[in-house]
Amino acid sequence: MIFTITPMYALPVAVIYMALWMRVTSKRGAMAQSIGDGGNMDLLLRIRQHGNCAEWSCFLLILMILSEGMNAPDLYLHIGGALLVVGRIAHPFGLKKDNAAHVLRYVGNGSNMLATLNFMICISVNLVR
Repeated sequence: MIFTITPMYALPVAVIYMALWMRVTSKRGAMAQSIGDGGNMDLLLRIRQHGNCAEWSCFLLILMILSEGMNAPDLYLHIGGALLVVGRIAHPFGLKKDNAAHVLRYVGNGSNMLATLNFMICISVNLVR
């Protein structure tokens, strides 16, 4: 099977992931901090922004490719993929050290939860076919 929809969303998510990784790496280099955050709140924030992207992206892309492989409707794949990308863009801007209730944090988490539910439904519906 050739996957055509999942790669359309995996690529921008990979770009976001790499951008977040570069932010961590550049801060580590500037601080000469190889492991951990060295007590630096800015580095810790960057680590969590990158970590959150890794956690959600891998999980959702697995669900998405399973959904596509099970012939889920294209519309649902695009909805889930768009939610994933929106979530990955919004979340790092909303993850703040002084505001746990930032609106973009809710947008990031909420859109990724909706994408998860979307793909879970796609998989479930296709399991019973």
